[in-house]
Amino acid sequence: MESDNSKTQNHQNHELVPHKGFKLISGTHDPDDVDQIYNLEIRDSDVFVVTYPKSGTIWMQQILLLLESKGDVSAISQVNNYSNGDLIPWIELNGNRQAFITAPSPRLRVTHLQYQFMPSALSHKGKVIYVARNPKDVLVSYFHFHKLANMLETPKDFNDFFEKFLKGDVFGCSWFDHIKTFHAHKDDMNMLFITYEEMVQDLQSAVERIALFLGKELTDEQLANVVKYSTFNNMRKIPQANYEQVPGDLLSHQQGKFMRKGTIGDWKNHFTVAQNEKFDEVFNKEMEDFPLSFLWDVSDIV
Repeated sequence: MESDNSKTQNHQNHELVPHKGFKLISGTHDPDDVDQIYNLEIRDSDVFVVTYPKSGTIWMQQILLLLESKGDVSAISQVNNYSNGDLIPWIELNGNRQAFITAPSPRLRVTHLQYQFMPSALSHKGKVIYVARNPKDVLVSYFHFHKLANMLETPKDFNDFFEKFLKGDVFGCSWFDHIKTFHAHKDDMNMLFITYEEMVQDLQSAVERIALFLGKELTDEQLANVVKYSTFNNMRKIPQANYEQVPGDLLSHQQGKFMRKGTIGDWKNHFTVAQNEKFDEVFNKEMEDFPLSFLWDVSDIV
């Protein structure tokens, strides 16, 4: 088992580095390389999945891969790569931008970057899928992920992380800025804006929307298989999807599971009354003019 000391030493090599109003991870991202993403040439078949961390990225990766394989899960499970992150690379990770340039179509990519770093050519080519999740559940999921991920600092406690999240003092910066900026530009590119909660509420309808957006024509049986192998319980059984094969130098598996609950409303098990009131105050102020509402608890699903 990795000691707390070694985790601390590892973290010292992965400090958050401020860059143009955003925070990158030293050793994981190169600021100059990230800047060059803006100038990438884009093809009509390119698809970018954009999320704030812990908002359903891996889930959307799974759906896209299954749509590409027309519901054939063996096309994913037989791949030896250690995770879906290799099958659908993160455009901002060191070396991935260069690999993107020569990659065959369709080029599927995921990113946590803010709008300002995205390729400008997406204004007239390619597609973007933005997945949003209610920020209270994002905060809780991100807190647990920090304990698991060796490239991120281990939080002192939940209260400390709660304050950092509200200040945007984490990788991804402000959840509010991230979602508002992309939503404000949703008509400037070919974008599907979908929420994590919609996917939980009715995965079948969500998959159908995604397939339609991407122009994928599947039979009813193929579509049913995409839905079947994209459920949380089935994804937990697929090593490539649940990150069990990610090397120990990246994730401390003994600290917990990458895929924990995949539900709506887990924040109620963590927030104090005072924290909830404070969060609501910040949320209402930040999102006053934002036209999207969120499901905050599984009981809200009608």
